[in-house]
Amino acid sequence: MDITTLRIVATLASMACFLGIWVWAYRGRNRSRFEEAARLPFEQD
Repeated sequence: MDITTLRIVATLASMACFLGIWVWAYRGRNRSRFEEAARLPFEQD
């Protein structure tokens, strides 16, 4: 393996990781948890 092949593999792995996080964040079943976390700074103790 030369350096170019390693760079391609690293780029593809990074893109796959990014897309996985993006899909996880925008799934419908996570919406309620994220909305609850977004309201935390505004809640009074």
